[in-house]
Amino acid sequence: MDSTQLTNTELAVMDLLWDQGRLTARDIREQLYPDAERAQHGTIQRYLQSLEEKGFVHRDKTLPVHFFTAAVAREAYAASQLEALADRLTGGSIAPFLTQLIADRRISRAELGRLRKLLDASMGSSTAKKDAKKGRTKYSAKDSAKDKAEDKRDD
Repeated sequence: MDSTQLTNTELAVMDLLWDQGRLTARDIREQLYPDAERAQHGTIQRYLQSLEEKGFVHRDKTLPVHFFTAAVAREAYAASQLEALADRLTGGSIAPFLTQLIADRRISRAELGRLRKLLDASMGSSTAKKDAKKGRTKYSAKDSAKDKAEDKRDD
């Protein structure tokens, strides 16, 4: 995936699609502009068209009302943006980012545990390899919520 950067509004549309799955333009408009006095339908259509042209959104035209879904996973987009930022700021290294996040205590204990599992898997640990085969090294929004709950219990 390339490092195409999305505007804030495009990212807001993508967040809705990542969180809720298949939506119509009307669903998106009602969630982004719930109190709009004027119809924002044309605006949303332009954002969806732009996202579709960039390859971020898939439009299902099989029904009279078109449905939109994310064509790019949130994790894939985040990874591409992090790689692009690392290329610009640190010669492509992610280590300075992690070091700073750990030093600033912006990574929770649970997240550190997940990072340890990923590092173990990359270094050849047999337990980590088993976890990786079971899909336990993937990190998702559900994992983030779980990590925050575990950190609150630790405090």
